[in-house]
Amino acid sequence: MGVRVAHVRRCGGYVPVARDVVEVTGERGLSEVMRKLQAVALDCADPVRLAEFYAELLGGRVVADPEDPGWVEVQGFAGTPLACQRVDGYRPPDWPGQQRPQQLHLDFDVDDLDGEEKRVLALGATVLERTDQIRPGANWRVYADPAGHPFCLCLH
Repeated sequence: MGVRVAHVRRCGGYVPVARDVVEVTGERGLSEVMRKLQAVALDCADPVRLAEFYAELLGGRVVADPEDPGWVEVQGFAGTPLACQRVDGYRPPDWPGQQRPQQLHLDFDVDDLDGEEKRVLALGATVLERTDQIRPGANWRVYADPAGHPFCLCLH
């Protein structure tokens, strides 16, 4: 029995994300068990701009490799790092419609919806829905980041 290593594209190359952890499954043999989520990657047209938005939002820093400008990370904040990945011909998801459905969205806990809304709007977000104002009992609002990805501010 050996160790299989999974690799993902990152900063111009492939790096291992799972090392020394395997499990035996009856019929299929070895499979990897991931121990940690390395990053959440968001597709976009301008990775630097999107990384700057999330770095400001989360109090992180932008980490870029000059040899791979199509992959920019946001690190240095509590939580899983975000990566912003250039996709030629990128078109943002259509929310709440389904012509170009979202594949994921991010939820952020906040202590002050109004205060954080002002901050995300100043950073370049746009309001998609003030859910707390149209649904009784709702404690969140929906926004789009500068690349059009939906995200929510959720009253903690």
